[in-house]
Amino acid sequence: MVDIFILFNKTTGITVERLLPERLSNGDENKITLQIKNTYPFLSHLSIIEELPFQFQKRDFFFDLELSSNQNKTIHYNVLPTERGLYSFGHVNVYASSPLKLATKKYQLAEAKELKCYPSFLKLREFNFNAFTDATISYGTKKVRRIGHSLEFEQIKEYVSGDDIRTLNWKASAKRNQLMINQYVEEKSQPVYSVIDKGRAMQMHFNNITLLDYAVNATLAISNVILRKQDKAGMLSFSRKLEDIVVAEQRNSQMNLISEALYNIKTDFSESDFSSLYAVVKRKITNRSLLILYTNFETMDGLNRQLSYLRALAKNHLLLVVFFKNTELNAVVNSKSENIQDVYDTIIAEKFMHEKKRIVNALKKYGIQSVLTEPQNLTGDTINKYLELKSRGLF
Repeated sequence: MVDIFILFNKTTGITVERLLPERLSNGDENKITLQIKNTYPFLSHLSIIEELPFQFQKRDFFFDLELSSNQNKTIHYNVLPTERGLYSFGHVNVYASSPLKLATKKYQLAEAKELKCYPSFLKLREFNFNAFTDATISYGTKKVRRIGHSLEFEQIKEYVSGDDIRTLNWKASAKRNQLMINQYVEEKSQPVYSVIDKGRAMQMHFNNITLLDYAVNATLAISNVILRKQDKAGMLSFSRKLEDIVVAEQRNSQMNLISEALYNIKTDFSESDFSSLYAVVKRKITNRSLLILYTNFETMDGLNRQLSYLRALAKNHLLLVVFFKNTELNAVVNSKSENIQDVYDTIIAEKFMHEKKRIVNALKKYGIQSVLTEPQNLTGDTINKYLELKSRGLF
């Protein structure tokens, strides 16, 4: 009886404070902290059960620990959301045992709280945007020259090996009696739109994340780069009709506008209407812009159905089509064939991989830029391509 009395005699024998971020970052590890304190006058055995949001599909998420009297304990754990939306955290349930473990008392601690899960804002920190210098920039192992060929003149300087001879200034060369060139810098304040296909082609999952959410995460990251490069960032999404339009601007609030629009993107993964995309872009985006179109084509037939609209878009804008490699096909091709069915599977996988290369060549034939990338490399590859196009003065 004494064992039970000292357990239930104290109203708040255990306290728990749960520290949550203001919002969750989709596709990233988000840190959660529990601060636990035992105020009982004895060593307490605790079983702690977290009521995680249903999206994580974890109903047995618990910790077992022992705390001496007045001892504090901090527990850290990570959650990995794979879809945008609202995540509801319930209470922290603590089961405290008496000294002789003859009885257990339940505490329901920490307030329930809802968090919004936004596109991957934590990944923005992985890109060291401040490392861009006026000469070269680097992402991974790829370096891109930043000096463009726009009409924005910067200075006349001495020619050095590797400079573009097309920019030689013959008049200045004659005066100085040595070769001089005109140096141009990237023209700024160019409109760049991220165009996200919300149709059936973007429903496929890789690592439990849809292609649509990969595109959403990439759009947030590249918009940040665009604004830091002093261009105008905008976005729109489409399936049966165009939605979530954010006009390309360069202002302090632009990232917040884009982030909210990306968070609110919803779709039923219906068939995408590229004719509607072309019609609205022609009417609403009147200045020549870079259009980064996130979509997916698995076959040449799929491309050919939309090619006329892509060519029409490319007449008035610089169009960059970003689509995805099927990484699961690599595993099939690289695996050892043990029977005739495995051989057939390998041949079919190689055929689909070859189709992707044909799509790249078909787009190139009509002067349309493209990026064929694995989903996990989407953000870095797209940023590299944007910087390359900008350095070449193509828009």
